[in-house]
Amino acid sequence: MSSHRSRKKKEELVSQKALEHELVPKAELVPMEEAKALLKGLNVAPWQLPWIRSQDPLIRALGAKPGNVVRIYRKSPTAGEMVFYRIVVSG
Repeated sequence: MSSHRSRKKKEELVSQKALEHELVPKAELVPMEEAKALLKGLNVAPWQLPWIRSQDPLIRALGAKPGNVVRIYRKSPTAGEMVFYRIVVSG
């Protein structure tokens, strides 16, 4: 059990360091009620959002599960900061 805990702790540390890398965009989970309002406002079904796999290091670090909506902030030299939404899928 001890090696399992140390391996899990090491994975969490690696995930945290990955989130801090300058090339990794800032991301956050969208609360369920806000996600419902967002989908309604965009007039789309969840499956119509771009997908991101649950095994993606960013998604694992956030603790997102399939069905969650994630907000991703990307910096652009021409457009400033842009916001993208992704639905988490299995895999």
